[in-house]
Amino acid sequence: MAGAAAEQRRLATVVDGWRGRPVLVIGDAMLDEWRFAESDRLCREAPAPVLTLRRRISAAGGAANTAVNLAALGGLAALVAPVGADVAGDELHDCLDRAGVWDRTVNQYGRPTPIKRRMLAGNQILLREDSGNPEEPLTDDGAARLITAVECAIEELRAAADGVAPTLVICDYGLGALAAPIRAWLVTNRQRFATVALDAHDLADWRGLAPTVVTPSFAEATRLLARAATAVVGAGDLHFDHPDPPDGPSELVVGAAPGTRHADVRVHGLPLVGPVGEPTPGEEAAAVTTGPVAVTTGYGPDRVALAESRLAELRAHTGADVVAVTLDTEGAVVGGAEGEPRRSHTTPVPASHAVGAGDAYLAAMTLALAADAPLSTAAQLAQLAATITVSETGTCVCRRQDLLAALGGPAGSTAGPVLVGGADLTAIVAEHRRADRTVVFTNGCFDVLHPGHVRYLAQAAELGDLLVVAVNSDESVRRLKGPDRPVNPVEDRVALLAALSCVDHVVVFEEDSPAALIELVRPDVYVKGGDYPPEMVPEAPLVRRLGGRVRTLGYVPDRSTSAIIERIRAQQTPDGHPAPVPARPAADPSANGNGVKGPFLTGQTP
Repeated sequence: MAGAAAEQRRLATVVDGWRGRPVLVIGDAMLDEWRFAESDRLCREAPAPVLTLRRRISAAGGAANTAVNLAALGGLAALVAPVGADVAGDELHDCLDRAGVWDRTVNQYGRPTPIKRRMLAGNQILLREDSGNPEEPLTDDGAARLITAVECAIEELRAAADGVAPTLVICDYGLGALAAPIRAWLVTNRQRFATVALDAHDLADWRGLAPTVVTPSFAEATRLLARAATAVVGAGDLHFDHPDPPDGPSELVVGAAPGTRHADVRVHGLPLVGPVGEPTPGEEAAAVTTGPVAVTTGYGPDRVALAESRLAELRAHTGADVVAVTLDTEGAVVGGAEGEPRRSHTTPVPASHAVGAGDAYLAAMTLALAADAPLSTAAQLAQLAATITVSETGTCVCRRQDLLAALGGPAGSTAGPVLVGGADLTAIVAEHRRADRTVVFTNGCFDVLHPGHVRYLAQAAELGDLLVVAVNSDESVRRLKGPDRPVNPVEDRVALLAALSCVDHVVVFEEDSPAALIELVRPDVYVKGGDYPPEMVPEAPLVRRLGGRVRTLGYVPDRSTSAIIERIRAQQTPDGHPAPVPARPAADPSANGNGVKGPFLTGQTP
């Protein structure tokens, strides 16, 4: 259990480490529309249900949803994408604003915003209507305007991150946003980005980019290998003419290439197993998504084994350092330049719950790699981010607090051990300051934890976002309270404080005054217990000089530590009556000398 807790803290530290990291997203943005209806009868005209619309939800889709996930996970995300000057475009702008994404989209007049409308009844998708898919790529003028927006966004992100080079995420779903001039510009300017993540339906379009990571679905990886194999056979080029654009991110209709059987395509002498190219007329297509689907190929291939065996080839064809092949219900297979392929697992869910889960996977994978996390850690966090988003119907978004909660930490707080040292506390507080959170600080001996302490600390926690409790060491308590104190050693006092949900971090100090810690933490709010005004708090002038404010909170009457200790010594109840002497339990031949069955506990004597 201790090892598992340490691993969770390690992962949570990575999540904290990527907060505020600048990321530029460019690609095909769209609007996801969810229409929830009810049906209790059939229409007269046909055996079809009559639907009554109950609610409608709009969400960012495609590249826009990737940007939303990056922002929700704690990154500083900017989106550059062509958006139509229409109602759907206005709704998409609102979605980005609500999510805290820097909206650097470029309006393209006469070019509609792509929309995916899903109609549901009983949380079951009945149909999906796609509209606004552009029939032509961007014009030369539109591409030039998009490149200008990218250059401006790069400088904005660098300025916000103190000169740190931003990360680039490319979301190319074949809807025409990334025309050839834009692709060429991104390849030429690759060195301006520290980390580059690529999610593209046609990976062959991006040869020369040398991305840090690519995240193809099984179908996209298979298609790339098929084209590479055909090029070896005689085509002479990896890139083929494009078919009609596929239907959007994380979804690709695939089947056998016209006139081609799977056994006719070979990769390094081995038959390629799996779907290739576009479906022939009459052939059942298989939609490979981030959710559970039935992939019908007639072969029942072991997709995991196939993906693992082809990782090196995929890295060679894409030029990527890391390849993560997503396998919907079977998780993902991830491989880098060194080491064995890594397999991650997921939980099957209804397909309506998994829309956009690939965007959450891409966002977490990118942030982890940008934060220099090991590949195994990045793979774990990416799969976890995708998995925890699929709890309900809708477009998936993974929030930082949900990811931390899944790792066993309190949602919204900095992860890590509750007991911290001065150096760690400085880093933790700095992270919260960058997120504009309020830091509350209090201190005390907390020798015998009682209801007055609990209420006082709960009230203190409500004054801000992070509560830091400083505890006097044993030697400090003796100097302040006398040689017979503390009653409980500092280890026990810290353990009880750390068990309170309102306490975020505990730090032990040796001095009689917390002044040095106050200088270190520079709290926004300093809290003391007592019924006297803040002006009488000795630390008040220091706190105010550092820009903080002082609050005093009253104790619960007759619940002070000293009073409790005196009652124990006098063996009295709170009302002054003698404490009853507990009856001695009846002898039990199977009990130990303390009347407790079983062996003596460590440290007990008969």
